[in-house]
Amino acid sequence: MTAIGQDTLGTRQTLTVGGKEYAYYSLAKAAEQLGDVSKLPISMKVLLENLLRFEDGGFTVGRDHIQAIVDWQDNPTTGEEIQYRPARVLLQD
Repeated sequence: MTAIGQDTLGTRQTLTVGGKEYAYYSLAKAAEQLGDVSKLPISMKVLLENLLRFEDGGFTVGRDHIQAIVDWQDNPTTGEEIQYRPARVLLQD
């Protein structure tokens, strides 16, 4: 399991299934520091997890970008850009 970002919020957790370990980024751990994320739409939770995974101290993704996703619940029309970094892109032939 290779860590991609810096994980300054401490959200990277380990899940063991069938003797294998898997890493994931806990939205519950993020909520402890950033505020309630339970009412975010699933699509925004996916974006939040992506930002947690690639958080690098502000070079491309910082805490303020992550906080903007959480704050979207209160103000969905902020116009704040989402620093989304896809892991891969699949294109049709």
